[in-house]
Amino acid sequence: MDLIIKNLNKQYGNGVHALNDVSLSIGTGMFGLLGPNGAGKSSLMRTLATLQDVDSGSVTLGNIDVLRQKDEVRRLLGYLPQEFGVYPRTSATDLLDYLAVIKGFNNASERKEMVATLLQKVNLYEHRKKAVSSFSGGMRQRFGVAQCLIGSPRLVIVDEPTAGLDPGERNRFYNILSEIGENVIVILSTHIVQDVRELCTNMAIMDKGKVLFSGSTDDALAQIRGKVWEKRISKDELPKYQSEYSIISNKLVSGKPLIHVFSESELNGGFTSAEENLEDVFFAKLHQLV
Repeated sequence: MDLIIKNLNKQYGNGVHALNDVSLSIGTGMFGLLGPNGAGKSSLMRTLATLQDVDSGSVTLGNIDVLRQKDEVRRLLGYLPQEFGVYPRTSATDLLDYLAVIKGFNNASERKEMVATLLQKVNLYEHRKKAVSSFSGGMRQRFGVAQCLIGSPRLVIVDEPTAGLDPGERNRFYNILSEIGENVIVILSTHIVQDVRELCTNMAIMDKGKVLFSGSTDDALAQIRGKVWEKRISKDELPKYQSEYSIISNKLVSGKPLIHVFSESELNGGFTSAEENLEDVFFAKLHQLV
């Protein structure tokens, strides 16, 4: 079952063109949707989650028309938004059970078994009697994964899931998403390049409502291989280099800027070839260098 998105357009009343002729083909596995804030990622996610309509275009999930057969989509959908609310003083078990009822699971014994299995899957079973509102950020995100897996969905959408998580919780989250992605379509929308690098074999880069790249991470890296050069400079040299070169990124290393420059030809003057990475692809695409 593939998700096929063709020529989606969405313009809001304030004139913002959130989706501009977006077309993507997404199969089973982890798919990374990468872009800065305001790129249109959340607008696309809300559309796929049947939470908003578009002005034009089409989306199909297998034989299902996503834009018109919304009830059918919701039966196959698991959605973890960037932020989701919880009821105060409601335990993880009770809240997950309640959400399962909303999704149409009316058999109490079936729900009980499913809830226990899901809480074990996300490593929250020992905390099942605690209020979800008392959970840490990472625990709450893991609970969010559990709720979006109710009913064994075929399409799972997670929107900015690791923002604010510490490294340990982020790794636990990675492991859960990787396991889910073995059998279903998982779309990971994020502005964190590391998330895509760690988890996804296929990806897209969006900016200002447009798809700038779609393909495998290997193909993305191939587009800049041998074309990125790095050099450590002093802080007062940075303006000079910014005026003379196509700098795609700079970061402080031991207090000194390390610049990455895009160039089709070899650079002298102390530059060395940089190993290609998705962060450089991301910035090169945003700067329209490739």
